[in-house]
Order: sequence, then C-alpha cells, then structure tokens
Amino acid sequence: MKQFDLLPPPPCIASSRDWCRYYSQNAVDRFAIPWERGAEITDAERDAIGASLAAWQLGETSEGTHLLAAARNYAARIGDPVYVEAVTLFIREEQRHGSEIGRFLDLANIPRLRKNWGDSLFRGVRYFLPTMEMWTTPVVMVETLAMVYYNAVRKATDSPVLQTLCRQILRDEVQHLRFQCERLAILLQPHPEPVREFVYLVMRGFFAVVTTLVWIGHQKVFHAGGHTFRTYWREAWARMNYGWERIRPERYGLR
Repeated sequence: MKQFDLLPPPPCIASSRDWCRYYSQNAVDRFAIPWERGAEITDAERDAIGASLAAWQLGETSEGTHLLAAARNYAARIGDPVYVEAVTLFIREEQRHGSEIGRFLDLANIPRLRKNWGDSLFRGVRYFLPTMEMWTTPVVMVETLAMVYYNAVRKATDSPVLQTLCRQILRDEVQHLRFQCERLAILLQPHPEPVREFVYLVMRGFFAVVTTLVWIGHQKVFHAGGHTFRTYWREAWARMNYGWERIRPERYGLR
C-alpha cells in the first residue's frame, strides 16, 4: 500500500487519525539514500549551495516546543487530542529532514550554522502570536518555497546523495502542504467571507515579503538551479496560488 492511499482523496479533509497513519507509514516508506558513496560534490557546487544549505538546515532543526504547545491548546479547544499526535509526527519528519541535511553537510565538509538571520526572523514571527493561525500561515508559505528551493538544489548538483535527499524532501513537502492547508481551511471556516477575503489579501502581501527575503538569502542556489529572479518569482507564486485554493473552506464544503 502506498502511503498516499492512507489519506482520503482531495478535496476531502483528512482526519487527524488519517494523518497519524500517513506519517507513521511515510517514516518507513522512504527512498534509499546512498550514503556510502559520500558527498561527491564539486568545489563549484559547494560554493553555490554550501552556505545556503547550511542556513536552510538550521531552519529544519526546530524542536517544535512552541508549536506543540499551540497544538495542545487548540486540540483541547476543539476536542481532537489526536491532532497533537499528528503534529508531533509532522515535527518529527521535519527534524528528520534537518538531520539528513546535516549529515550531508558533514560529508561535504560544509560547516553547520548555529544562527542565521532568516531562521531567526521566521521563528520570531511565529513566536510573536503563538496561535495555530499564526503557526500555520507562515508554515504554508515556507513549505511552498521549500519546494522551489529543494528543486533548485536538486538541479544544482550531480551528487547522488543530495539529489536523492532532495527528491525525498520534495515528496514529503507535498503532503506537508496539504496537511497545513487543510488545517488552515478549518481555522478560517468560522470567519465571515469578507473577513476571509481580507485575510487572503494580507497573506498575499506577507508572501511577497517572504518570497523576496528567501531570494535575497538564497539567490546563489536559485541561480545554480537555473532560475532568474523572474522565473523564481513566477514558480513561487504558481505554487502558492495552488496552495491558496486549498485553504478555502468552501472547497471542502465548509460554510
């Protein structure tokens, strides 16, 4: 059974129990990464992606303490304790990404980072208002940009280890985005339609800022992956528009 078969087909909203089954199975059904080959990265590739990958890896290493606290409060409010388990498994999968990227950095002799301005800024936004809405909204945007980013990394290297790792992360991120979009649709459902439309407008402005900042911090990788700012911007918005269609409550029959 494919792990995707554990989730109901879109546009249905998967239950917390569905997501627990999915994340548990996905922890087992993973691509075989040929670690025994070593990094196999050239000096030019290391120069193009090394510092950026180290910064991105830092963002994947969060312990998720604040997110779990918000999830517990939210789950208690809606009477869905299983949601906390689903969020715990989601965090564990993100941490696995961070661990595996870190392992690659070590193989490639690329120093790990302990602090980065982009990571600090992102954490600060989420910690400012520790509600599920404030956690889920930026995560949807970052998950979307992560798909653009890891696809660029994949194209910027011939390393079998890094390419396989990127393929795995990209596959995982598809479902991470669905997980967060469905939850955001549930969170937005109680609000009147004019309020939701205003929220969508604010989200677009926020995404424009985040997309610009990610380009500033990681443009060497995007260039190495074949992007100009124009093509990067276009792909980021195309993917985000796809996500925004999936945060609308009416898509799931929620009124």
